[in-house]
Amino acid sequence: MRLKELRKNNKITQLKLAMDLNMNQNSISRYETGEREADYATLIAFADYFGVSIDYLLGRTNNPKINR
Repeated sequence: MRLKELRKNNKITQLKLAMDLNMNQNSISRYETGEREADYATLIAFADYFGVSIDYLLGRTNNPKINR
């Protein structure tokens, strides 16, 4: 998952991301390390937050744009 890359490129700390999405900072860390997998609602929240597609977030495409 490209969560850490997106977060760092946007200069956002794990704590800020967690607070903005009403999550726990420890959960963000576990998603970034692959220790935990995000459910659908969490994937949608991350994609919406960064304005990218879920496919981009998951590394299935290099195009961050949302195709609708």
